[in-house]
Amino acid sequence: MTSDRDVAEEARTPDRLKNISAPTNGPPSPPPNGGTLAWLQVAAGFVLFFNTWGMINTFAVFQTYYESGELFQASSSNISWIGSVQCFLLQLTGLVAGPIYDRGYLRLLLVTAFCVGIGAGLLFTPTVSLIPTWFSTRIGLAVGIASSGSSLGGNIYPIVLYRLIGQVGFPWAVRSIGFIALATFIIPLAVMRMRVRMPKPRAIVDWSAFTDAPFIVFTLSVLILFIGNAVLIFYVSYYPQNRGYTDTSLAFYMVAIFNAGSVLGRIAPNALSDRIGAFNTMAPITIMLGVTVLCMLGVHNEAGMIVEAIVTGFFSGVVVALPPVCFRILTENKSMIGTRIGQGFAIGGFGLLLGGPSAGAILGTDDPLNWTGLWVYGGVVGCVAGLIMLCVRIMKAAFVLRVRV
Repeated sequence: MTSDRDVAEEARTPDRLKNISAPTNGPPSPPPNGGTLAWLQVAAGFVLFFNTWGMINTFAVFQTYYESGELFQASSSNISWIGSVQCFLLQLTGLVAGPIYDRGYLRLLLVTAFCVGIGAGLLFTPTVSLIPTWFSTRIGLAVGIASSGSSLGGNIYPIVLYRLIGQVGFPWAVRSIGFIALATFIIPLAVMRMRVRMPKPRAIVDWSAFTDAPFIVFTLSVLILFIGNAVLIFYVSYYPQNRGYTDTSLAFYMVAIFNAGSVLGRIAPNALSDRIGAFNTMAPITIMLGVTVLCMLGVHNEAGMIVEAIVTGFFSGVVVALPPVCFRILTENKSMIGTRIGQGFAIGGFGLLLGGPSAGAILGTDDPLNWTGLWVYGGVVGCVAGLIMLCVRIMKAAFVLRVRV
């Protein structure tokens, strides 16, 4: 039964918002492609990226701190398992979170993030699935702006952690990060809205994806790319400190410098992808990321390390920002976007699980550490990932250059 209060609220609701403020069943209407509500979803996504990938991008600080031996003694490879499992769980839970998003339980996911340690994974996939439903021509830019939240998180969290470790100790420094996340989650809880709800439940796995050659090949490239990117996000701080290129303080701030470079790297390539195509953008930039990782071999001082951190940070921006756009392109049935993105990232997550420990094994435990092998490994893997993405582009548009794909 409709109450007088409901009638009054309905009367106060602007006509232009009545049809889009609540999810609709059945065939979706064309996305508004902008407007206040659409950009509020981007702002909410920014906060969620801030507290998901922003945390992940901070692990180099933890790696460097653990390497100091103040908490325990362990090899670089064993320490890397801590961050690798964290990254993997973020990706793996997307396998479940994607279909849940498709079923329309967005608010449940946001509440769960407060209570469950793997909440980051439950937030990431729905975020990158929801934002494209509000846009038609600026999807790349919208996702790029939202994903730049991870770069801001990767700037703020390392500084907060480094400053507080010396003042209140490691346990309370970590708790403080949790309090920041708790406070900022108020924003997406207040403004995030589903525009379309699917009329029937979706399966956790879309088995037809395993017969879709471009999807399979692209997912493989993401897995390989995550292996190479793990080398950066785990060791960009420890490398200059161990080699004596920077003091301990600047080594910790190197993570913030790296993530500062990725702010523009998440927005500019995504905006470019709206004009020339996601695969036309991602494949060459991924190859350039691999090349810049190889350039670490030529770094021998503080200035060179700062420049390298900024440049690799910029190119690494595509690692999180563009795959969701690519997965959307590869999904013909748009009602399965959440499932496909979660499925793709869950498989790709094995790259993050393996990347850090395998890099640590190459680095070794005996002085001098094998930094040459580490950066060759990360760079070559990145280039291979880019070449595989180029193959996907060819599968979609052959060798025709002037095709937006």
